[in-house]
Amino acid sequence: MLRARPSVAPAVGIAVLLALVPVLVPRNITLLNLGFLTYLYVAQGVAWNILGGFAGYVSFGYAAFYGLGAYTTALLWLAGWPAVLTYPAAGAVAAAFSLIVGVPTLRLIGPYFSIATIGVGEAMRILTLNLDRITRGASGLNLPTTVPSKGWFYLVALLIAAFSIAVAASIRASHFGLGLLALRMDLEAAEGLGVPTALFKNLAHSVSAFIVGICGGLYATYLQFVHPDTVFGFTQSISLVLIALIGGLGTVWGPVVGGVVFYGVQDYLETRYPTFHLFVYGALLIVILLFEPKGLVGLAGRLGRARPRAPAAGGDPS
Repeated sequence: MLRARPSVAPAVGIAVLLALVPVLVPRNITLLNLGFLTYLYVAQGVAWNILGGFAGYVSFGYAAFYGLGAYTTALLWLAGWPAVLTYPAAGAVAAAFSLIVGVPTLRLIGPYFSIATIGVGEAMRILTLNLDRITRGASGLNLPTTVPSKGWFYLVALLIAAFSIAVAASIRASHFGLGLLALRMDLEAAEGLGVPTALFKNLAHSVSAFIVGICGGLYATYLQFVHPDTVFGFTQSISLVLIALIGGLGTVWGPVVGGVVFYGVQDYLETRYPTFHLFVYGALLIVILLFEPKGLVGLAGRLGRARPRAPAAGGDPS
């Protein structure tokens, strides 16, 4: 049986209110930058969760898709493409690459898959550093300075975040989503029931990579500079894992909550303790897995169920 679709009215209302921010405070650059970066994290966390949460395949290699998206947009933009047209191309390149690496790696299960994906982002970083005729290697790519306003970036990032949430919610409520849940629970049983597990895993991988690639492309135009160490860094991959875990792995809204919380924590740590932020990420990952594996959404649900209910009118309160 498919999951009942909850009302989308509250989510649409919140999105409309958030979209009014550039209209109401067009000169508040700090707020617009904060919103832009938060929405990018939300979009990527939700996308990662399609494979890592719904299907249970925890990948540490999504920096490869983010970096490919960033470099695709950068190179096409420098070649004369309008920036906005480079974003779908960035997503398509990332999705295509996800199929190339996914066909062999998704045959692995559990920690073997996770370990295999660690090398994907690092391999792309090293490759990009050495393709200096195309990527300018360690010098990075400087992009045109004629970029849209901060309000435009804010709205596009909000749109991508909303798109990723809509995609994840649709998948969760579909037969495809049930198939991903089945293979997460018991791969052999799912195959025995006729679920096309290889197809579903690769499809989830490519859909999530497409969204992450778009985010990488948007970030490249926002920053006006791309460097392999930045977009292919392992920190980028581990951030998406933490976002899903903080909010609630395998839920639609968990990565949304996780993205908002994570960006606040990251901004504080990198400002105050730039040397130790990776250590803190690792410690945070362990604490969540040990004490609250269902994340903040799971914690909120548990507290809600534990709250005593008021007695019915006219009933015996005892």
